[in-house]
Amino acid sequence: MFRYFLFILVLSISVSSIQSAESLPLDRVLDLRGEQLGGDFTLQSSQGEFSLEQLRGKVVVLFFGYTKCPDVCPSSLALLSQALNELSEEELQQVHGVFISVDPKRDTIQALDDYLSYFHPNLIGVTGSESEVAKVAKLYGAQYVEVKLEASAFAYAVDHSATTYLISPEGELRFLLPHQTPSVMILEAIRYLLAER
Repeated sequence: MFRYFLFILVLSISVSSIQSAESLPLDRVLDLRGEQLGGDFTLQSSQGEFSLEQLRGKVVVLFFGYTKCPDVCPSSLALLSQALNELSEEELQQVHGVFISVDPKRDTIQALDDYLSYFHPNLIGVTGSESEVAKVAKLYGAQYVEVKLEASAFAYAVDHSATTYLISPEGELRFLLPHQTPSVMILEAIRYLLAER
């Protein structure tokens, strides 16, 4: 039953083979018919220039967020970390998480590294100029906007979409996981892509 539910939730929104949204739980599925999402990009990491193409041959779990995010990012990264912790050492060598900052004005590369160190070592933080980040976000259909905060130590927050993107070893965007997808389902989706290799 669990595997069946996972297939309905995750596999049915595979970019390569979209089923009719009428046959799926609409509150859990994003219909991608006619959409062209995903693709390679180049940003900066603590190791220098980072290109998604460098991770070809590995499963990539991609997320857009920022280090001062009070709730969505920590909870999403915690769930992802739980899933990664369940992988064997051999599996972990074939999986990487990529965290793209949607707050390039405040999120330095060092800040990203410090932040992600609280979660899992297989997470890579990347950033770039405002225009570079906006270009990558558009490529994946991610949305974000600065919101001014009146009574706060921070001048602004960033409201952003909270989708987790799973990319196959061939570099193809395969699955979109909604916010708060359980770690066990993230794990199952990762292992599904690993088994396809």
